[in-house]
Amino acid sequence: MMPVKFLSVLGAAACIAALCGIPSRAFAWGDEGHEVVALIADHYLEPDVRRRVLALLAGDMTDLTAKDIAHEATWADEYRDQDRAGAKVHYLQTRNWHFVDLELAGVDINRACFGQPRLPPGTAASNGPAEDCVIDKIGEFWAELKEPGTSEPERRLALQFLLHLVGDIHQPLHAADNHDQGGNRDTVSAPGIATNNLHHDWDTEFVARLGANETEIAQRLIANITDSERARWSAGTPTDWALESFAVAKSHVYGRLPPFESPYHYELSATYVADATGVTAEQLSKAGVRLAFVLNQALH
Repeated sequence: MMPVKFLSVLGAAACIAALCGIPSRAFAWGDEGHEVVALIADHYLEPDVRRRVLALLAGDMTDLTAKDIAHEATWADEYRDQDRAGAKVHYLQTRNWHFVDLELAGVDINRACFGQPRLPPGTAASNGPAEDCVIDKIGEFWAELKEPGTSEPERRLALQFLLHLVGDIHQPLHAADNHDQGGNRDTVSAPGIATNNLHHDWDTEFVARLGANETEIAQRLIANITDSERARWSAGTPTDWALESFAVAKSHVYGRLPPFESPYHYELSATYVADATGVTAEQLSKAGVRLAFVLNQALH
């Protein structure tokens, strides 16, 4: 649940108009949320680590995003969707890496992670099995980034995927499912927010209520992260983070839904929206701190 200190942030943000009419996308947090996570992480990077991160990103020749840390945090989505309308090579190879469908009815990480396949010896994480989940991919790319023998091109890919996937695992609907495709099948309406699906609202609408843009949101959230929170959040494993996000989804995303108006359609109350906005702020904050933790540990 959101700490009380965030209420002033949310109160100030409440007067900012929510984004409307954005097409539904299967991105966790949308571009703005991922940029917020990266900007928070950048604030906590050790100076030498920041230099190494920027040097790696400077070598990105894909032209899919700008080469700063915030925009590179969206790279994995751009890479996945680059050929979505065509050959679908990148799309089919990486689409499952962005989530883990832990069912509300019963958590089975092995099943949700497609049996948790191991990388064949000598195989780069970027060439790993298409049927794998965000838990395993964070672990694989984290190990690659830490390993001195990893080639520079693969190290860059590991960094680009980590910048994105650590954000993904903190979006509650990328770690939970209620036989509704992670909320994509649930149509929702809410005060001041255009009708869309539940996944979309958690991706973008509740992020948009936190501030006018990614820089403002990141600065507000950083200002409210205490030293004790940073120390507490800078720990754990991708599995721990996924289970934490699952618990958030169970208690807040799904647990606070009203009775449906019709199958798969809900009318969200202002109370639900306020709670979801607070939870979103905390999840983005945790993701940014943990992304810095991953990068500082791997590149120190």
